[in-house]
Formats: sequence, structure tokens, C-alpha cells
Amino acid sequence: MVLQMQSALLLYKNSSVHYRYGGKGQKLLCCFHGYGETAHSFDFLETHLGAEYTILAIDLPFHGITKWEEGLDFTVTDLTHIVKAILTARGRESHASFTLMGYSMGGRVALSLLESIPGQVERLILLAPDGLKVNRWYWLATQTFIGNGLFRFTMHYPGWFFFILNTGNKLKLINQSIYKFTRHYIHDTAIRKELYCRWTCMRRISPNLQTIREYIRQYKIPVRLLYGQYDRIILPQPAERFRQGIEEWCTIMILPAGHQVLQEKYISHIREAIDG
Repeated sequence: MVLQMQSALLLYKNSSVHYRYGGKGQKLLCCFHGYGETAHSFDFLETHLGAEYTILAIDLPFHGITKWEEGLDFTVTDLTHIVKAILTARGRESHASFTLMGYSMGGRVALSLLESIPGQVERLILLAPDGLKVNRWYWLATQTFIGNGLFRFTMHYPGWFFFILNTGNKLKLINQSIYKFTRHYIHDTAIRKELYCRWTCMRRISPNLQTIREYIRQYKIPVRLLYGQYDRIILPQPAERFRQGIEEWCTIMILPAGHQVLQEKYISHIREAIDG
């Protein structure tokens, strides 16, 4: 029988949170997608893991079908309550243990959830994760009053930023991958609006790495970090620093990939991270 992921909605406060679920296994796998992606990114996992795992993947605010009506504010408390409510909706205890997976931006979400409920996390899988290094531009744009004002202004009037970006590219001061990535997300008015809402809304999802390392040691949580060898967006060096002091539980794997490591062709590596 071919298994298929299904969609469901969770009513939370004034919002409607969309998530995907599937699989028939007793073990739980909770997944968080990257920026601009959706819970559908994890659908292929059911084909390979559905016999052993029940898979849950959540559309984050301002992504997919989730309708976020709590303003530009999404907290770790919101995240924790949503996950627990979904566990209950799927017939599990709200305090049930699970394996936690996050890709790119979803890595920062996964880290924050582990920090909130470390006793429920059996294993942490991070794929090219955000959250292991403070992004200075993101911090400036979302954590400071002046920076957020400039960010909002730029999303409405991006001309000056395009000039600096293009000049930096011509002078070879900007990595080509970063240049293309940035242009993609500011070339269109609707995409710029989404960028502002998503970045600002997620500003409170800021994991404390020292605390997380302490929890990893305390609860002996296996951590598997997967990176793309050719990724120029998120580099593995921060993972090496994060791993210091938790080497017994934390391993790093380099895949023959770019940033898009969440793909079915890498399932053997992903499976190894989940099982190994």
C-alpha cells in the first residue's frame, strides 16, 4: 500500500495552523521547513519512514496554508503550544517524545523547541540549519527599532538597496550565491512584503545555544547535523563551534549537495541521521 501524507488544520487563538501528517509508526517525527517552503517539503519522508514513524510537518506563520492572525509576533510559547496541541489532535499525549527535524530556517525553530521542552526530544536532526550563528543583518533588521524601520522602508522602496547590491556584485564583494539569493527575495513587491512579515514575525525564535548544549548533555540527546558541501548560504563552521563540549552526542555529515539538502535523493543520508 502506498502511504500518503494528509493535511489538517489546528485552530490556535485567532489563527489557523496547517500541518501535514502521515505514516503509521509508533515513533514520532516532527518537522519544520525552511524559508519560503511548506510542510509539503517533508512528504517524501513518508515513503521511506512511514512504516516506523508518524510524521508531522507544520506550516510556519506566513507560509503555506497557515493563516497567522496574531500580528507579526510568533513566540516559543506559541510554538510549544501548537506542537503539543497537534500531538493531542493526532491521538498522542501532549508530552509524548519525538524526533525533531528542521531544515534551514526550520533548524532555528527546532532548536528553540528543544530549548522549550528538552525532555520530549529523543533526537535532533538539523539540515543546513539556521540558528547556530547570529546573522548580523537579520538581527539588525528584526531586533532593533532603527534597523526594523530601515528594513520596512527598504521593502517599500528597494532602489537604494539594489544599487548597493549590484555595485557589490560588480566589484566582486558579494558571494554569487548570496547575490542571487538576495535578488530573488527583493525583486518583487509581494515577495518583499512576505519577507518583511516572515522575518519580523520569527524574530522571537532565537535559541540560546549554551542552554541547548547543556540540555543535550543532561538528556543525552543525539544530534545530527547535515550540510551541503557546495552550500554558500549556510556554512558548516558554526556547527563545529556548536559541537564543542557535546562531541559525544553530536556529529556532522557533509553531503554532496548545495543548500537544498532536503531532497529525496539524499534520503539515505537523512535516514542514517535519523537511525544512527
